[in-house]
Amino acid sequence: MERIQAGAEQILGEEELRLRLVLAIREKRPLRVKLGCDPSAPDLHLGHTVVLAGLRTFQELGHTPIFLIGDFTARIGDPSGKKKTRPALDPEAIRRNTETYVAQVGKVLDAKRIEVRFNGEWMDRMTSAEIVQLCSHYTVARILERDDFAKRYASGEPISVHEFLYPFVQAYDSVALHADVELGGTDQTFNLLMAREVQRTYGQPPQAVIVYPLLVGTDGREKMSKSLGNAIGIMEPPEEMYGKVMSISDDLMLTYFDRLGAGEWKDLKTARDAVAKGGGEPLALKQALASRLVARFHGEPAAAAAEEHFRRVVQRKEAPENLEERALSLDGADALALLDLLQQLGLTASKSEGRRLLAEGAVQVDGARVDDPAARLGAGVYLVRAGRRRFARLRLA
Repeated sequence: MERIQAGAEQILGEEELRLRLVLAIREKRPLRVKLGCDPSAPDLHLGHTVVLAGLRTFQELGHTPIFLIGDFTARIGDPSGKKKTRPALDPEAIRRNTETYVAQVGKVLDAKRIEVRFNGEWMDRMTSAEIVQLCSHYTVARILERDDFAKRYASGEPISVHEFLYPFVQAYDSVALHADVELGGTDQTFNLLMAREVQRTYGQPPQAVIVYPLLVGTDGREKMSKSLGNAIGIMEPPEEMYGKVMSISDDLMLTYFDRLGAGEWKDLKTARDAVAKGGGEPLALKQALASRLVARFHGEPAAAAAEEHFRRVVQRKEAPENLEERALSLDGADALALLDLLQQLGLTASKSEGRRLLAEGAVQVDGARVDDPAARLGAGVYLVRAGRRRFARLRLA
């Protein structure tokens, strides 16, 4: 229980969990521990790993981790914490997003000992009568007790009827999987508790619920989310992951240390406490945090290379080593617009981002700052920089 409680914000049904653990040991029957994740984006991020670490603890204790991919619930769109209806994904987008999920989960768990399931297995087979029966076990008044629904209803924001189905499906997943325990973020508490009640109506003992704190994104305000652009993906290149960690505030660094350390970085605890008290060396601690996270997902050599890349590119403002040259054609023109080139080189996602970087003085060509959105480049070889960490060597011919 001491290991299970580590990192968790709350355990609901704790006494039941203690009894189940006793029975599991006595009967030599591992508990079935569920964690669900909708494939709303192709990459998992550091926020997901907070809960995955909890699932790993159960795995290390000999229990059965179930990683549930919500291919059916993704078609509804998770309304948790949302101020408006979330768009549902089409089947092709869901398929693309799920392709790498198991490999990514394998960065945290022993992938050979995970039970991977899709809730489309049972939901696609449910009849209309069975869905109506499932929905009969809860009232609209109870559903509207959910904080995000209540706020949207009170403010006059529209709530689509299909959004009410989401917690029902998530709850029934626990029935279909005979879950003993379910893990999730604090934003999922209502759904996880609802599963306990639905399990009772289907004649099953209610699962224990363990909720974990949400990880704030790199913006320091909203929870980490790919859609908000404040996430650090666990499959991102090592230098990107390192650089993003180095960009967070010192206060947020302490939160990341506590929630992502998973008790593994005891050698840094003294340095962490010194920074928390207003002393110590925040930069050194942040560099250590960045290196440990890169090493966790990419290995020690990649962490060392990412650290050197950061020192060279950000701290010493030098170009990366072995920068590949990109050749583009003028196609008969005298010059091409720099905004277009930034996008073609992958240095910006859009022209609007390029204009913003130009206005901030964050674009350089051959070391000279460029802030004119109408700037053009003719034939030649250029070293182009956008932001702090994005470089390209360009040959225009």
